[in-house]
Amino acid sequence: MFIFVQTTNKMNKRGFASDNNSGVSPSILKALENANEGHVTGYGTDIYTKKAIEIFKKFFGFNIDVYFVFNGTGANILGLSTLSQPFHSILCPATAHIMTDECGAPERFTGCKVIPIETPDGKLSPELIKPHLHGFGFEHHSQPGIISISQVTELGTLYQIDQIKEICQLAHQHGMYVHMDGARIANAVAALNVNVSDFTRDAGVDVLSFGGTKNGMMLGEAVVFFNRDLSENAKYLRKQSAQLFSKMRYIAAQFIAYLENDLWLENARHSNEMAQYLARKVQNLGVEITQKVEANGVFAILDPRISETLRNEYFFYDWDENKHEVRWMTSFDTKPEDIDGFCENLAILLHA
Repeated sequence: MFIFVQTTNKMNKRGFASDNNSGVSPSILKALENANEGHVTGYGTDIYTKKAIEIFKKFFGFNIDVYFVFNGTGANILGLSTLSQPFHSILCPATAHIMTDECGAPERFTGCKVIPIETPDGKLSPELIKPHLHGFGFEHHSQPGIISISQVTELGTLYQIDQIKEICQLAHQHGMYVHMDGARIANAVAALNVNVSDFTRDAGVDVLSFGGTKNGMMLGEAVVFFNRDLSENAKYLRKQSAQLFSKMRYIAAQFIAYLENDLWLENARHSNEMAQYLARKVQNLGVEITQKVEANGVFAILDPRISETLRNEYFFYDWDENKHEVRWMTSFDTKPEDIDGFCENLAILLHA
């Protein structure tokens, strides 16, 4: 997981710390302004929320349920809570956001034991999962209940459709469910050049956290249930976890603008392209990249003395201090000149 450090750089300068650091797409802001007129009923009974849900149903089919929440942690909590009992365990990569960056919230809200599995690239496989599929029916053992995967992974890598299908088949053979953390799902769709349903619903995923905040929205994520029976208690769990927004139209209006005219894919394609551009530039400088650059993240090895100086101008995080590994994220608003300036500074430091 990334390491937070203090920085002296100007916070309005585009850096490479996180796609959370970017602003909001102008069309999203315009949608919020347009929605900010008159009175509508609250808690998701408004026309904006109904329209946004209709768009999701065009993507995934009509036999789904969609619940809007404030943020990614809330989306993961809601999705996992609906699938589990407190005696279950949740299997996930050791790098998964639910394991490293949600302050234990999934364990607190679900009561489940989260079991991290070491992976070389942030991706689970049947071979990595199978050693943990034991103790079924044994009352002294947490019952394996959920496999959680991220698409895009926290290491910037992608599952192929067949890889997700294999995981889902394995889970369902053992009476388990599959949850997908799709905080960067738009980047995955853009990179794989497939329909979003191809590697979610059609691959066998049971519940999806569908992200928007990292790709141009101000706030808001969606939890999509591909089996409506699984969402029976979702509305109560959403309320209990403080994720029910009374003025739901402001989340829904963003999703309408985000999805209706493919803004989500336009933004994601751009951020992915900027990551490829950044990767080529730093490789030409002799920097070692540690993971495949498949979406909008670049992981690299960099001397800590160079990192410390460089981040004062272009903020970014350390990922693994022991390996001197850093993480650079591009965003929908990253510009080529941001990367050019970054690499010019990096080149000077490398040859100092």
